[in-house]
Amino acid sequence: MEKIHNTYASNIAYHNENSLSSVLTIAYLSTLKYYFKPIRELPTGRGFADFVYIPKPEYKDYYPALLVELKWNHNVQSALDQIKEKVYPQSIQEYTDNLLLVGITYDSKTKEHRCKIEKF
Repeated sequence: MEKIHNTYASNIAYHNENSLSSVLTIAYLSTLKYYFKPIRELPTGRGFADFVYIPKPEYKDYYPALLVELKWNHNVQSALDQIKEKVYPQSIQEYTDNLLLVGITYDSKTKEHRCKIEKF
């Protein structure tokens, strides 16, 4: 993720969520066969999940659904905590038996990305 962000993001817009979101969109291209187009800002009732990746029906048993939360200048656990506190998994209940929670953070001073993944 860090490599894609550093390579493709404009220096002018590097430090914003849209820039990081575009990195996730680029990453999606490599999963096009297995996943539907990612859902951005999915309403969950108690907030909005930044990205949700849903596997296509024929791959549902082999690939998990992904709930992704992006954070700037926070620790990576805070992204996962937000997913849980705002009960984002409720919005995709039919996938909760095969769901990964993904927290991604970016530090604007060091340009470091952190990612933490938990099975739901």
